Amino acid sequence: MEDEVLDKIDIFLTVDRQTINSYFNVHDPAPIYKRQLSHQLEEYIKTCVIPAKRYTAIFYKFTCTSEVDKQFAMPLMYAIRRHYLQKKKLREKEFNKFKSRSWLLLFISLVVVLICQGLVPLVLDAENHFHTAFGNSLDIFSWVLLWRPIDVLLFYWNPHLKDILLLNKLSTSELIIIENEK
Repeated sequence: MEDEVLDKIDIFLTVDRQTINSYFNVHDPAPIYKRQLSHQLEEYIKTCVIPAKRYTAIFYKFTCTSEVDKQFAMPLMYAIRRHYLQKKKLREKEFNKFKSRSWLLLFISLVVVLICQGLVPLVLDAENHFHTAFGNSLDIFSWVLLWRPIDVLLFYWNPHLKDILLLNKLSTSELIIIENEK
């Protein structure tokens, strides 16, 4: 079965007086729009967006049973957006830390390689056979030393950007209210 690309993902939530408190941390005394999301809601949203790709649109669809229940939709949506905006900021901070550490590691590796390749051969006698063997060992050491920083900078940044994009989508997704009259 081929992996099909979804063009949109709908996250369905029922909003009414009975279920609204189950979406939040029960120990959080803050107003509804500032409360922490419950672990169950966060896991549900995470499960819904597993198949999300780069160009997948995400929509929150809230089912409200009455006009009175609609008043809970916007505070819940604000809490969800605030939650994922905070997570996005943390992930961006982690990504910036990742980039700075990777560049620092590459710079330190390059300095060590320059010292090994530039200064050590000047100290050794070029007529000695030991010089050739030691030079080859320094070449191998230099490749091994530079391999990891280059590998990290080239291939390990994508998961960070993917997570940031998903968190951005979750924090800016559109809300659609579905009226479900009893």
